[in-house]
Amino acid sequence: MESNISARAKGWLGVASIPIMLWTLIPIIWIFATSIKSDAALGNSELNTFGNFWPKDISWANYKLIFTGGAKDLFMPALWHSIVVCLIATFISVVLATFCAYAISRLDFPGKKAILTTALAVSFFPVIAMVTPLFNLWRQIGLFDTIPGLIIPYLSLTLPLSIWTLSAFFQQIPWEMEQAAQVDGATSWQAFRKVVAPLAAPGVFTTAIIAFFTAWNDFVFSVNLTSSNARTVPAALAFFTGASQFTQPTGAICAAAVVVTIPVVILVLIFQRRIVTGLTSGAVKG
Repeated sequence: MESNISARAKGWLGVASIPIMLWTLIPIIWIFATSIKSDAALGNSELNTFGNFWPKDISWANYKLIFTGGAKDLFMPALWHSIVVCLIATFISVVLATFCAYAISRLDFPGKKAILTTALAVSFFPVIAMVTPLFNLWRQIGLFDTIPGLIIPYLSLTLPLSIWTLSAFFQQIPWEMEQAAQVDGATSWQAFRKVVAPLAAPGVFTTAIIAFFTAWNDFVFSVNLTSSNARTVPAALAFFTGASQFTQPTGAICAAAVVVTIPVVILVLIFQRRIVTGLTSGAVKG
């Protein structure tokens, strides 16, 4: 489909996007610049350039600290916990949301709108309001500071969002294609697996990426429902300590923040075409 935007309008849009890009990138660059500063450069502006922005001498001591130094025992297990918990929570939420959204978009049954309304209400519910009841319940049934005890609350964050997103995608798939497959002898499951699922793949992939980011960035559940055995990176950053009680671990925290941001950036760069396709396919009818 040809674009109706003229070359001049595209040029002005490109110019207007530059301040937005700078506004977005400067905080990220600042975090990276802080992560490569030495302890002396953090407190002495004379050791930095562009004011106090970029260090004159780059130091990788903060990255050594979180990978091989004193913060290794806190950061590395938390990074592994984040990967495991977020992948499992994303997989479960996408699988359940796929079947739920398919039923909502294809079947007519009582309470269908109530399911969508409930999912929307749950996604708007304050996370902090659920922490205290879950904390008491998890301590009683033995799920406190465990991987399953963190995956289950993450489903409350990712599943409603996944249901709403996938419902929009399934509604855009013509029902006639599925009926034609059934006329040719395919069962309902075969029609879903061989016809509907491939057409909905961009939407499912986009939903998985969004659900993964939602779980990856959670702080409230992780810091309150874990102690050490299942703590994820966002919560672990709050427990970083400096060399002494009077030293702030600013550089180490920024180094850890850069490390946990890299997987998100890589996923977006590699799959940006699929993400854009999935987001736009659910918004256009036909």
